[in-house]
Amino acid sequence: MPGCAHCGGKLDIVGNQVGRRDTCPHCGEEVRSCRNCRHFDETVAKQCKEPFAEVPSDKDEANFCEFFQVGEGGLHARENKDTLLSAAEALFKKK
Repeated sequence: MPGCAHCGGKLDIVGNQVGRRDTCPHCGEEVRSCRNCRHFDETVAKQCKEPFAEVPSDKDEANFCEFFQVGEGGLHARENKDTLLSAAEALFKKK
């Protein structure tokens, strides 16, 4: 079942019927974005496994990519700045 890559919430989508302006009912993020696509992969060049895609620079904003296919979600959740800062402080905390 498709899910939001930002919050992990399940999306009620039949087939691949995702409009450019569709948003997640749980977190409000745009659904038709790179992070919600099954081709998104942070470990490959341009973070996209589709070799013919014109990859936008902002992976969180809605786009017109013709290769978009909604992914499973929850896999590419963005870590917020506070979480990363807390982790760094804990790592380098003096005893």
